Amino acid sequence: MILPYAILGVLTLLLLVGGAYTWDYTNSPKFCGTTCHTMPPQNVTYLVSPHANVYCTECHIGRSFLGTQVARKTEDVYEIYAMLFHQYEFPIRASRTRPARETCEKCHQPEAFVNDSLSVITHFGNDLQNTSETIYLILKTGGGAKREGLGRGIHWHIVNKILYYTTNPLSQDIPYVRVYNDDGTTTEYTTAGFDPKSIDEDKLKEMDCLTCHNRVSHNFEPPAESVDSAMTRGLIDPNIPEIHEKAVMILSASYASRDEAVEAITALADYYKNSHGAYYSESADKVQAAIQVIQDIYDHTVFTDQKVDWMTYPNDLGHIDSPGCFRCHDGKHLNANEQAIRLECNLCHSIPIVSTPQNFVTRLEISSGPEPASHRDPLWIGTHYIAYSLPNAACTNCHITTDAGGISNTSFCSNSACHGTVFNYIGLDALSLRKTLPQAATPAPTPTPAPATGPITFDATIKAIFAAHCTGCHNATAPTAGLNLTSYAGMMNGGNNGPVIIPGDGRNSLLVKIQSAQHFANLASDELSLVKQWLEAGAPEK
Repeated sequence: MILPYAILGVLTLLLLVGGAYTWDYTNSPKFCGTTCHTMPPQNVTYLVSPHANVYCTECHIGRSFLGTQVARKTEDVYEIYAMLFHQYEFPIRASRTRPARETCEKCHQPEAFVNDSLSVITHFGNDLQNTSETIYLILKTGGGAKREGLGRGIHWHIVNKILYYTTNPLSQDIPYVRVYNDDGTTTEYTTAGFDPKSIDEDKLKEMDCLTCHNRVSHNFEPPAESVDSAMTRGLIDPNIPEIHEKAVMILSASYASRDEAVEAITALADYYKNSHGAYYSESADKVQAAIQVIQDIYDHTVFTDQKVDWMTYPNDLGHIDSPGCFRCHDGKHLNANEQAIRLECNLCHSIPIVSTPQNFVTRLEISSGPEPASHRDPLWIGTHYIAYSLPNAACTNCHITTDAGGISNTSFCSNSACHGTVFNYIGLDALSLRKTLPQAATPAPTPTPAPATGPITFDATIKAIFAAHCTGCHNATAPTAGLNLTSYAGMMNGGNNGPVIIPGDGRNSLLVKIQSAQHFANLASDELSLVKQWLEAGAPEK
């Protein structure tokens, strides 16, 4: 009598164990990437992504109660049908994704991103020597809300609620943005000609991690980026003449099949035999190694049968190869007061600094203290070279302006990462907005008045000098370092480091010592000379 129950128990146990293993296998990357979807493009990029140890279902279904996961998985019955009857439409696109709160944020907490990070990007030129340059910038990852004492940086977009409307299946065109403010109000931004009343509220999307990190596990890098990465890591020897230009050119071409592409890549050896014979005879192994890497890059970024290459899926993390950040921060989205969404490079990262192998030391400028009023202009990036006649006092207070507008990288204002780069998606062509937004262009500052005739006093001379250079930071409202230079009493009180002047002793006054070295804002030499004379005369007020 016991045997039938024992058999039933064993069968039940086998069914439960087998079911558990089956469930786990159908959630595994091997099943998703090969057995089920037969989609090598997504699987190949997944295996080299930061999420290569994360199950596909954790992103595409989300972490939740088992019953909920089963219910969500039944939504993909069509995928089984499409696989069995070859009904896939290429290129494959994810038609349903779970909110980031149910996927990304099960591991990553946006509120925890409060520190900045250094980004180092190396590019190689298309010259004979593959001349390299490295771009350094500080990413202001930041996050949080103002009520938490944060409210800055890139991850501000996640902690603070933002809704947007897109007219493009890949969310590449966003004509409407709604920002929910801390005080309970909302601010709407729209592009010219778009009527917000036409929006179906159900079609609004809430900005989350995937709005920008849309290719975090399946990124198909453009040829130049792939080759730069391979050369930076030494997979392709940077000493091979012209290898950057040739590799990018071959990878950028269109081929009818993989065999045709492999033939073109292999033919690179013949080019080096004919054009760089001496080098090839000594370093044929390096050229052949480079050819293999170029072929590997092709195999990771181009899939002819699935109609996939590096242009199929735009990567919204950035703003060079696709609109990315410039979908909203493009100077074209205006609110009811005709103010644009802020458009400054240093809103999300520091101004990029370009370094070459000849530069042993690279100076990366990091802003500190109160933000200058000119930088708070929503269209500053587009108007600074018009609103200001460079170089002038407003810029030279903080920056070296040699070769302003050039690409020599000899100063802050001759930055090749800015002036030498074409930004295809930014709204700089919308600078006609200057006509409708005259308040956006900050007027050039008033020059420091010449000293009045007679004795040099605080009221007659020194106060005007401080007003032109210092009181933007050292004021009564928010005195940086506790120092208020807007009044004689404030100056005499000194700051957090004690007195800043010693009447009768200009050389040993802290104010003179600081201004004699590099400072956030430096006085001109003739102005500093007047300050010294005033101090030597006893620093009279009137």
